[in-house]
Amino acid sequence: MRKPKVTRVGFALCLGCFIMVLLYFNSSLKPASEPVGERSSGQKSRRSPLQTLYDGDQVESAIQAIHQGRREVLEEACRSYTRKRRVLIPEDLKHVIVDDQHGLLYCYVPKVACTNWKRVLMVLTGVTGSRRDPLAIPANEAHISGNLRTLSEYSTSQINQRLRSYLKFVFVREPFERLVSAYRNKFTRSYNTAFHKRYGTKIVRRHRPDPQPEALERGNDVSFEEFVYYLVDPATQREEPFNEHWERVHSLCHPCLIHYDVVGKYETLEQDSRYVLQLAGVEDQVSFPASSKSTRTTGDMAAQFFHNISPFYQKKLYNLYRMDFLLFNYSIPAYLKFR
Repeated sequence: MRKPKVTRVGFALCLGCFIMVLLYFNSSLKPASEPVGERSSGQKSRRSPLQTLYDGDQVESAIQAIHQGRREVLEEACRSYTRKRRVLIPEDLKHVIVDDQHGLLYCYVPKVACTNWKRVLMVLTGVTGSRRDPLAIPANEAHISGNLRTLSEYSTSQINQRLRSYLKFVFVREPFERLVSAYRNKFTRSYNTAFHKRYGTKIVRRHRPDPQPEALERGNDVSFEEFVYYLVDPATQREEPFNEHWERVHSLCHPCLIHYDVVGKYETLEQDSRYVLQLAGVEDQVSFPASSKSTRTTGDMAAQFFHNISPFYQKKLYNLYRMDFLLFNYSIPAYLKFR
């Protein structure tokens, strides 16, 4: 009578051993998660840019300290001046360019070297084919939508995965120098007829007493004072969002919702760009183009443009861009008269 019981025990032991063997082989055959940016083609795994940044042994410590300081200033300003956090939506991510091959997220800000950064990312992502020199890419080609993917194009789970594991960087600039640069480029260049028609005619109609018919038709002679009146007019943003060339950085890139690992500055563009490429491990593949423009907008030039703006409108304009000054640690310009 004991034989069946022994048989059952033996069967149970065999079944248990079989299950353990199955579990062992299942765990052994399960593929390891791929490093960011690597394809499953047998390539040697590498550290992601994010790992390189926070491991801290690949980059000069003085540069690391500078960027750590910028992150801390930004985080403190967000805590101090942001009342309520909200959830990111795809609309917030239209300016965040994705490089899946190298694990990079770049929020582009017009008038802060974004053309050259788009060129660099086109080279890195292979969009340019055999072209390896960023300056060989025409500026208009760098801005064609579809050449580079933005984070808004991904699913929610894909967005979250990239925000967690990719190196996120943004480049910023002294807010009023950027604003004057945008004005000079879009309203004082004869070739920018689209901006003259789209914005210039509206500004002339609203903010110029007794405009001439030609100015109403062409909108190509907008003064900086009229541009300022347009920006601070509450009706402007009630009608539509600011154009990206003069929209605030905090509204384009949401630095209090996205934790940027690198906050580059236009004032240290060459050094900060080299730092990002070094973190990505691609400094030997592509170089950030050196700036050779002698016409770039400087602080002295911005001061000249603000000379005829009354203290009242200077104050209103500063309040409009105040968060960009605070978040990115820019002082109130000495040439402003309202202080």
